[in-house]
Amino acid sequence: MDPAENKSFEVFADADFAGNWNPNTAMDDPSTAKSRTGFVIIYDSCPILWASKLQTCISLSTTEAEYVALSQCLRDTIPIMQLLQELKDQGFHQTNVTPVVHCKAFEDNTGALELSLVPKMRPRTKHINNVYHHFRQFVRDKLISVTKIGTEDQVADIFTKPLSLDLFVKHRKVLLGY
Repeated sequence: MDPAENKSFEVFADADFAGNWNPNTAMDDPSTAKSRTGFVIIYDSCPILWASKLQTCISLSTTEAEYVALSQCLRDTIPIMQLLQELKDQGFHQTNVTPVVHCKAFEDNTGALELSLVPKMRPRTKHINNVYHHFRQFVRDKLISVTKIGTEDQVADIFTKPLSLDLFVKHRKVLLGY
């Protein structure tokens, strides 16, 4: 796929809440209660980093699993953004266009979206505060914007769960161009 010089970072993060849950093996295998994180970091329309992995902690809700996925993804995105900004500040440019260093993160879970945009702790989410809110300052500084996306357009679904052939092909086309 050819780079699109007018774009910066786009991040698609998703989670499959306790997607491995199996009541027959749950007593012997606690990992069945873990959620799966899937994400892709795209720069200039080119995927540069992607992952599909079990979360390290057990999430208590779909919102928490989605927020953990977004947080983990942004932990990988922010250092890349900072490196690109430093290169830009030092005058290193690969193209004739100065890169824009901004991240647009896409989230399909309303609860995780609200939690990332509204700095308010609720009784059911206060335990998330210390571990996963590291990116809030970037949102306040408008270096990261978190945007609602429909589930059918959530490219990271390809990393978290089996998809219909039509949806798989649609997401593959966004990621690879074919």
